[in-house]
Amino acid sequence: MKHLLLVRHAKSSWANIGQDDFDRPLNDRGNKDAPAMAERIKKKGVEIDQFISSPALRAITTAMYFAKAYHQAANIVQLDHLYHAPAAAYYQAIQNIDDSIKTAAIFAHNPGITDFINELDVSFVPNMPTCGVFGIKININHWVDFNKGKKEWWFFEYPKLL
Repeated sequence: MKHLLLVRHAKSSWANIGQDDFDRPLNDRGNKDAPAMAERIKKKGVEIDQFISSPALRAITTAMYFAKAYHQAANIVQLDHLYHAPAAAYYQAIQNIDDSIKTAAIFAHNPGITDFINELDVSFVPNMPTCGVFGIKININHWVDFNKGKKEWWFFEYPKLL
């Protein structure tokens, strides 16, 4: 059994309109929500073995907050193809996870993350909220078998849920 967390980056800043989208930082709310969500997921007893992120500043910063909560700040894999990725890019990222990893977390962007979640056909999410964490369980032993593995809804948490 494998576990996958899909995490949309926390709320980002639009303060500098001329700034390149890739370089947008988190805003104040994002800098509060990301560590709070990391702690909430950790308190659920969820262990994360691998952190995988888009290299965009807002995604990697969100991933860093989570990795720090799990004392794994140096354990973040950055994949260029997750920046504004279509749903198909998530399958590629997942199939390349090492089989020693039981639980992986992917940090990325909308609309691709919402589209990917809905393709999994375990639950419908109309719009993945910022810093939302969607968890699924997959009945596989090898990540390369993700596509054909039976998937089941695990949990869905986001900052405004409380």
